Amino acid sequence: MNAAAAAPTQASSPTGGPRLTSLSHGGGCGCKIAPGVLSEILKSSGAASFVPPELMVGIETADDAAVYRLNDTQALVATTDFFMPIVDDPYEFGRIAATNALSDVYAMGGQPIMALALVAMPVNQLPLDVIGAIVRGGQDVCRAAGIPIAGGHTIDSVEPIYGLVAMGLVHPDRVRRNAGAQPGDVLVLGKPLGVGVYSAALKKEQLSDAHYRAMIASTTRLNTPGPLLAALPGVHAITDVTGFGLAGHGLEMARGAGVTVHIDWSRVPLLPGVLELAEAGFITGASGRNWAGYGKDVVLAEGLPAVTQSLITDPQTSGGLLVACAPESVGDVLGVFEREGFGEAAVVGRVEAGPAHLLASKP
Repeated sequence: MNAAAAAPTQASSPTGGPRLTSLSHGGGCGCKIAPGVLSEILKSSGAASFVPPELMVGIETADDAAVYRLNDTQALVATTDFFMPIVDDPYEFGRIAATNALSDVYAMGGQPIMALALVAMPVNQLPLDVIGAIVRGGQDVCRAAGIPIAGGHTIDSVEPIYGLVAMGLVHPDRVRRNAGAQPGDVLVLGKPLGVGVYSAALKKEQLSDAHYRAMIASTTRLNTPGPLLAALPGVHAITDVTGFGLAGHGLEMARGAGVTVHIDWSRVPLLPGVLELAEAGFITGASGRNWAGYGKDVVLAEGLPAVTQSLITDPQTSGGLLVACAPESVGDVLGVFEREGFGEAAVVGRVEAGPAHLLASKP
C-alpha cells in the first residue's frame, strides 16, 4: 500500500474535542524561529555582554545547552525546550516534548537530574483531563529518565504549549560541545531522519498507522547514549539534530570548529516511507525556512535527488545525536548506540579541513 494511501485512525482527536494540532500554527521543533531570523535577534540582543569565567558553554556556537562549572568534578547543564503539539494524542504529545527537552542535556554529555514543567494551555478550549494527560506524558518520560519534575509554571494561552526546563550534571572534562569536531573525524547519526515529513503527512491525515507508530517510537526514545559517548576519549563533538535539520545542526558543528562537514547522503538513514512521502509533497514549511536561513553555506552535489534539499533540512523533533569522533573510535561509538537501543545509528559522513560549510554528496 502507498504510504499516504489511507487516512489513519489517529487522525481524529482521541479525546473527542478539537485536534491538538488544529489549535497551533506549527508543531514540534518545526515551530522554531527560522535560523536567519534567530541569528539577527541574537546579534542585537547583547546576550553575551557578561560572561563569568565559570560559564563553560554559552550562546557563542548555538550549542544545545548552557554549562556552568560548579567545581573541579561537576558542571551544571541547563536548557529549556517547549513547543506546540506535533500529534493529537495528548499523552504522546507530553512524552515527545519531554523527551526532546531532555535530549539537550544528553547532547552535552550530561546526566539529567531534575526538570521543571512549562505548561501554557487554552483552558477554555481543552478539557482538563486532556491537559492532565499532556502533563502525565511528560512525567512518565522524566520517570523513565530517573528524574523528578520538581516544579514549573502554568499560564492560560491561545495555543497549547508544553515543555521542560531540564538540568543535569557532567564532569567538566566530559563536556562535549558542538564545536569540538576535528578534521579527519567520522560523523555518526543516532536516529533516522523524517519526523518533519511524518508530521506534514499527519496534518493532512495521510500518515499510515505503521508510520505513526514509527514516529512515536523515534520521538519518545531518550538520547541516553550521550553521557556514555562523552566518556569515550575519541569523541570530540556531540549535538542533537532537531528543528534546523541535519544540514542546520551539521552546519553549526562546522562553524563552531571552523571545518567542512561532509555528509554522504546515501548513508543517511530515513524513517520508513519518508522518501516516498517527501516525493509526494509532504514537506513542512520549516524545511523551506531552514534552507532560506542557511542554504548559502550548504552545497548539494550534482546528481543528488531533487528531494534531498527538503530532507536534509527537514525539522526533527526529538531527533538523534550527531557525533564527531576519531576513526578508531567508530566501533566504540556504534557499540554504545547499539547497547542503548539505537540499532539504526549509522556513519553518515566525515569532517574535513576547509571553509565552514556543509557539503552533501553521493558516492
